[in-house]
Amino acid sequence: MADTLRQVTFERVANSSYEVRNARGGTIRVGSGGAETDFTPVELLLAAIGTCSAIDVDIVVSRRAEPTEFSAVVRGDKIRDAEEGNRMENLAVEFVVHFPEGEDGDKAREALPRAVKMSHDRLCTVSRTVELGSPVTTTVND
Repeated sequence: MADTLRQVTFERVANSSYEVRNARGGTIRVGSGGAETDFTPVELLLAAIGTCSAIDVDIVVSRRAEPTEFSAVVRGDKIRDAEEGNRMENLAVEFVVHFPEGEDGDKAREALPRAVKMSHDRLCTVSRTVELGSPVTTTVND
């Protein structure tokens, strides 16, 4: 059976500030978005959506040509709704990807739209989970 479990752990380092750690020892600071440079949870969600798709796209297009530019803007509107609860709407990923001139660059440019669509429609676990929805359970362990 394949190992499907993914997890991170976090510990509080100050009021509304946490250090998140993955199984490989990587860390990132997450906070409420005050004056600190910590990422907010919403920023992490946006980053996860964008970078998940970027990885899928990069794997496909860089086989044809190394991009000369590969960046993206990920945006959405944070909605505060007393009836349905807070959420994000109008999520969008806008890629800017350029390749060198020549046959390999042409092949990469041709593959780019298909790679973006394939990531969106099937491959990107993060955006697929957001779009399809998945229950989240929350418990307290004493």
